Amino acid sequence: MAGILVAVFWAILVSFLALVLVRLAQTLKATTKMVAEVSEKAVPLLADASATVRSAHSQLARVDAIAADVQEVTANASALSSTVSSAFGGPLVKVAAFGYGVRQAIGKKGEPAPQRTVIPGRTLPGARRGGRRNRRSKD
Repeated sequence: MAGILVAVFWAILVSFLALVLVRLAQTLKATTKMVAEVSEKAVPLLADASATVRSAHSQLARVDAIAADVQEVTANASALSSTVSSAFGGPLVKVAAFGYGVRQAIGKKGEPAPQRTVIPGRTLPGARRGGRRNRRSKD
């Protein structure tokens, strides 16, 4: 009786292990199939990614060349601006100052001189020092 009982439990255990092994085999087949599909799809994706990276590299090289050209144009424009400013800035300021002086002289020609009131014990503020300052920075 004990031998039959052990044989039945042994048969149940072997059946259970066989079922587990069959399920494991199905899982491994499905996994192998999925890895094969992923490999088939990954190779073209990697090729496309490589082509995209190469294209981006060439575009960056073009942008770098354009940026260098823009930097050169900016430097030339800055040099031209400073040259024009130094060539025409001084004479234009002198012409404007001369015109202002002429207008002031013409405007005060017919007016009488203003009278100044002197108050004993009061002091007048001192004259301005320095005069006009050059606002351009010297590099």
